[in-house]
Amino acid sequence: MPTPTFDLYLVTDRTQTGGRDPLVVLEQALAGGVKAVQLREKDLSGKALFELAEKTRRLCDRYQALLLINDRIDVALAVDAAGVQLTGVSLPVDVARGLLGPQKLLGTSTHSLEEARRAQKDGADFILFGPVYFTPSKAAFGAPQGLQALKKILENVVIPVYAIGGIKAEHIADLRSLGVRGVALISAIIGAADPKETAASLVCLLEG
Repeated sequence: MPTPTFDLYLVTDRTQTGGRDPLVVLEQALAGGVKAVQLREKDLSGKALFELAEKTRRLCDRYQALLLINDRIDVALAVDAAGVQLTGVSLPVDVARGLLGPQKLLGTSTHSLEEARRAQKDGADFILFGPVYFTPSKAAFGAPQGLQALKKILENVVIPVYAIGGIKAEHIADLRSLGVRGVALISAIIGAADPKETAASLVCLLEG
């Protein structure tokens, strides 16, 4: 099984760039030290997502960063991405593994201990768990999970765990003390006035 080597996992959302070209924002973040990107643009058609994934892959290659595609195994294979991020409505992990092969990274987004355990059992390489903190994008799904729920996940799985959901610079120390492999972020970087500087600062905090 591949092992993720990155601390900061940037998740894209072109609706949060403040009207800026999402590829320009992404390149700034990569220049700031981001080494893994999840392309998550669920509303795009297959063709549009493929075209954006091709451009994103070239950008990631330029900065020696990994590209994972949210849910769409076909697009990931078409652009030879580093892997796929699965969700609760994606194909099962074992089926996805059969399609992707043993060398691609397989991440799974989880929201409970049961889901985290199942992802590990089925062969995921790493999991995202959240939302840990409040985030408007997940407010409709209930209260944030919190640090205690995250701690329980970390105590019960051995594969790398990335925290997601409302994470800001001031949360990094607490998250690192729990033992997370890293953090996944959207708005903190995508919506930042200076994505490069923000990414560089977060990378330093995670490596410190």
